[in-house]
Amino acid sequence: MKNIYTLLSILIISLTVYFSFDDLMPSSVKSIETTGFSVDNALNHLKVISKEPHYTGSKYHQDVQNYIVNELESMGLATEIQNQVVLNSWRVGTNAANIIATMKGSGEGKSLVLLSHYDSRVHSSFGASDAGSGVVTILEGIRAFLSKNENPVNDIHVVFTDAEEIGLLGAEAFVKYHKFIDNVGLVLNFEARGSGGPSYMLMETNGMNSKLISEFAYANPNFPAANSLMYSIYKMLPNDTDLTVFREKANINGFNFAFIGDHFDYHTSLDTYERLDRNTLFHQADYFMTMINHFSKIDLSNLESDVDYVYSNFPFLKLIYFSNSWIFPLLIFAVIFFLVLVYLGLALNKLKLEGIYSGTIPFIISLFVCVSLTILLWNFIVYLNPEYKDILHGFTYNGYYYIFGFIFLNLFCLLLIYKPFFNKNAGLDLIIFPLLFWIIINVLIGFFLKGAAYFIIPVYFVLFSLLVSFLVNLKSDKLIILWTCLSVPLIYMFAPQLKMFPVGLGLKNIFISSIFIILVFSLLLPIFSNYSFKKHLTNLTGTVSLLLFFMAFLNNGFDSENNKPNSIVYYSDLDENESFWMSYDHNLDDFTKQFLGDNPSTDVDKFVNRSKYSTSYRYINKTDFKDIPYSLVDVLSDSVYGNKRKVSISIIPQRKVNTFEIRTEGPFVFDYLAVQDIPHENKNSKISISSGRILTYVPSYNDEKVIIDMIFDKKLSPKFSLVETSFDLMTNSIFNFKPRSNIMMPMPFVTNDAIILSKNISL
Repeated sequence: MKNIYTLLSILIISLTVYFSFDDLMPSSVKSIETTGFSVDNALNHLKVISKEPHYTGSKYHQDVQNYIVNELESMGLATEIQNQVVLNSWRVGTNAANIIATMKGSGEGKSLVLLSHYDSRVHSSFGASDAGSGVVTILEGIRAFLSKNENPVNDIHVVFTDAEEIGLLGAEAFVKYHKFIDNVGLVLNFEARGSGGPSYMLMETNGMNSKLISEFAYANPNFPAANSLMYSIYKMLPNDTDLTVFREKANINGFNFAFIGDHFDYHTSLDTYERLDRNTLFHQADYFMTMINHFSKIDLSNLESDVDYVYSNFPFLKLIYFSNSWIFPLLIFAVIFFLVLVYLGLALNKLKLEGIYSGTIPFIISLFVCVSLTILLWNFIVYLNPEYKDILHGFTYNGYYYIFGFIFLNLFCLLLIYKPFFNKNAGLDLIIFPLLFWIIINVLIGFFLKGAAYFIIPVYFVLFSLLVSFLVNLKSDKLIILWTCLSVPLIYMFAPQLKMFPVGLGLKNIFISSIFIILVFSLLLPIFSNYSFKKHLTNLTGTVSLLLFFMAFLNNGFDSENNKPNSIVYYSDLDENESFWMSYDHNLDDFTKQFLGDNPSTDVDKFVNRSKYSTSYRYINKTDFKDIPYSLVDVLSDSVYGNKRKVSISIIPQRKVNTFEIRTEGPFVFDYLAVQDIPHENKNSKISISSGRILTYVPSYNDEKVIIDMIFDKKLSPKFSLVETSFDLMTNSIFNFKPRSNIMMPMPFVTNDAIILSKNISL
């Protein structure tokens, strides 16, 4: 019988893991058919929008804009283009072209904004997921909503922002300058940071979240994927969305719905119509239809609260949440409950002090061995595969094999470490110290990371399991089933997080999954200690781990489906009449070697151009100087009043330029800095630049020239340079080189496939 109970326990655990993932997102279109949302319509939109890269200022960008406007107007919505020059706090600016459509409501309350951005990432991304998926979800969702002939109570504004990818500029233009902003009560933002997987709900609020969580639950999405820890981590990362601007600049609450799976496609030329996970699109559609049906009708002026909720996915209930005010009462009661149970267990001879003490040893060993092994092995894998360093977002194409390979490797190590202790000690004894460790973690969470306070829930299930085990005289086989059933919430809540963290944060953080595995495994010790074939289970986990690492090895190369990223730029110093080929790559290939040779120089210190991931140029090779038209720079005015000097310059491009950048060699202080008559707003009275970039401007098709105004102390001696960048290296007829093979793609996140011209500005 014990063998049967062991197999039944493994089956329950396996099914719980399966459903913990399956419940996060729909697996077919049937889940949204009843809403009237047509996936085929959405995909038809996406095919047009993602036909070509459409970054701000590109040719296809305006084609996408025209297509979206036509679709909105065909639905009878009043539509406008908000053309607005904006300069953000990072001194990045453009003439943003937001698309705004309005559906009038029957009431006079706060309005609802449906938000996504329609620009793709510079310069090679097709933008199917980021954020074409958001655009088509809203387009088709609005059509489905209108088809029901139900008038909303609240005004609904569809806002497709421009220039999100270069600094959230479209959102800033809307928040700062559009009249609708004064009456906005809530924003629903649809985003992507990959091309698949479940879409997670992440809130943006300056206040407390209880009403937002309650209303989200009342909206009743069929597949809510959310926990409060994700947003706590999200706030720590440099990955803001348009919604952040609404929160920071206008104190408006909102929800992000964003997916992060298949992160290797993010911002690359692989972000295409074909690679977008259809189930992920279904998930976005489910969120949209449930949210618009709910938030178009309720009072949006009453979403502020003075209470924060902790929340998490939970089996059968979809979402469980409780007030932050419960955190310390739950902790205090858990400590008391724990101490009482330890006393009761010793008194009833269900626990032994020697066994409790023995339980500390394998747990501490497990933490050290599993985490250390995971970190060392991953670093060794990267050492053996130096090409991983050129995958800047840190998630390889075979990353899922690595994740599950490490999961099973850690399980194998845990079973090996605990094997001698299972032979000498009862599982109830062994769990006491890990349970104490969980309680200590929850105390720290209560003080420093309240978003993770749902960690207390598994503690209570374990405490209750201990109580039942002490009071009811169960044989080991019955104990297996009892503990397995009561562990379902623990497994359901934490299994998806083993995958989520290394996908979202990169494989270098896979040790986080190791910590989670140890914590979860430690609360399942009464199950594993009583299994009848522990040796076979240990061998199985080891074998599966080896198989997964072998599969990672087999899928390690690059091919036409999984491209190798590489980079090249042509840089000309017009003052010195010198030109160079430069690359960010760690590992040169046949494509980059034709520019850089086999032994290029690494003397690139003066050519600083760091990316989001702190990547700078690595290789340089001098080449022939090409006569490429450079922008005309004129001093429009230059005057002195008092001890200040005011200068106005115009820049007129002589070719298609995608980015202008003003730089300084040394420190410089401005009293005033403006582009296209839009001043930079600074908290301090002066704008201090230590060195490097002063200002970046991305010209749109509405910009015939760029005007920059500046005021500074007349005693200062300006030493500025103008750096202009165009993304036409691959198509410029003055160059002749072999194109990338079909297994290569432009490296994302860096300036790439670009012609860069630099020249000093004389003032």
